[in-house]
Amino acid sequence: MSVQAIPGYALQPSAQQVPLKTNYITNFDFLNQYLPDTYEKEFERYGNRTIASFLRMVGAEMPSNSDLIKWAEQGRLHTKYVDCTTTVLTTSDTATFTVNDVLIPSGGGPSGEGSIAIRVGQTVMFTLNTGGASYKAIVTAVNTSAKTFAVAFYNASGITNASAGNKWTVFIYGSEFKKGTNGMQGSLEASDEIFENSPIIIKDKYAVSGSDMAQIGWVEVTTENGANGYLWYMKSEHETRLRFDDYLETAMIEAVPAEAGSGVAALTRANDQIGNKGSEGIFYVVNERGNVWGGGYPTTLADFDTIVSRLDKQGSIEENVIFVDRSFSFSIDDMLATQNSYGAGGTSYGLFDNDKEMALNLGFTSFRRGYDFYKSDWKYLNDPTMRGGLPTSAGSGKVSGLLVPAGSTTVYDQILGKNAKRPFLHVRYRASETEDRRYKTWITGSAGGAETSDLDAMEVNFLSERAVCTLGANNFFLFQN
Repeated sequence: MSVQAIPGYALQPSAQQVPLKTNYITNFDFLNQYLPDTYEKEFERYGNRTIASFLRMVGAEMPSNSDLIKWAEQGRLHTKYVDCTTTVLTTSDTATFTVNDVLIPSGGGPSGEGSIAIRVGQTVMFTLNTGGASYKAIVTAVNTSAKTFAVAFYNASGITNASAGNKWTVFIYGSEFKKGTNGMQGSLEASDEIFENSPIIIKDKYAVSGSDMAQIGWVEVTTENGANGYLWYMKSEHETRLRFDDYLETAMIEAVPAEAGSGVAALTRANDQIGNKGSEGIFYVVNERGNVWGGGYPTTLADFDTIVSRLDKQGSIEENVIFVDRSFSFSIDDMLATQNSYGAGGTSYGLFDNDKEMALNLGFTSFRRGYDFYKSDWKYLNDPTMRGGLPTSAGSGKVSGLLVPAGSTTVYDQILGKNAKRPFLHVRYRASETEDRRYKTWITGSAGGAETSDLDAMEVNFLSERAVCTLGANNFFLFQN
């Protein structure tokens, strides 16, 4: 039987901007002879409602004193081009190739940047992109401005697949020189990829009038951070704080930059209060510079073999953590269970005896398939008021999981001016010797102990200015529809 749609789960927010009968006691009918029995403490029917935990598990926080955060990431060590063409005749012993996929590294650089990184005397291998042919040759001449190079083939018959429409992949595997000759002509300069991100300012506020602060309720209230008591406004204040804590994380996950010509870009010019230029959140960066599994999530070892094959072509990080929603978690459990020889006739798979005297464990926390993969549930992807409530159809924004490399990496910090060890994911917040904007909170008004204005209320303000840095995004995997 399937789960019935009604009754379901509530999505209506419990927080309102005005006092209502749902958040204040309004039944003061003393003429009613049947007084109800009441429980003094409210029941926590949704358990722990906060979703912030992801960045605390995988990242770190460190200060920054600029509106712009920049860092450099290493490029490839070896040279390979995948879009080379030639007009050479068939069976010719020599050929001239044109490189069409020269990339100009970002961040600017010396003159000649964007020229081909091939030199005379280097030995290269050619492979027809459609398959069926490969050759080895030595470079005899290079024209960096025209992005062409000439080669002499090692095989006697020369190239036999010449066609103007053919595209070739070429990579350098060594060099060869005669005895007593001069050294290699020219040298190669290392080129880094420069990335940047900008912090965003996140705010929230809770306000309560002095009169309402004098009202003591008859229901004991509590929140996830342990605050409790009979003052209802304190519950609202604590929930505002918890909600702000969640937004500090979800903003770093979901933030996107404002594109030129967008409504936010126009708003930035017309409004001096809200909006700025956005920021590059984790999902945005992985979509742009990382790896994306577009079919929901992998369900078989063959699917994971495809993932491992892609990771081999990236940083080959040995240990990785997959943060998953419930469906993806069950899929991994089922996939691993079928690998056990006893899976068909019992439940003794994994490292568990699963005898009748113990609880049956049907889940896995890690496995090794080329690399070590650790599985962890991500509450954000399960919460129905967040991404957990999105439909599974293509284009809906449904995310099933995120693979994050474990450990740290070395990058060149543009602010520090030196190499530094950084977690692959970390948050930079604005701070200086006199101002720390990691997590600011202050009280204004004339109630609740505050004496900053003549406003007969207490206002609790929250502010943070931060950005997330996703280093080595090519090692991340996003699983989405």
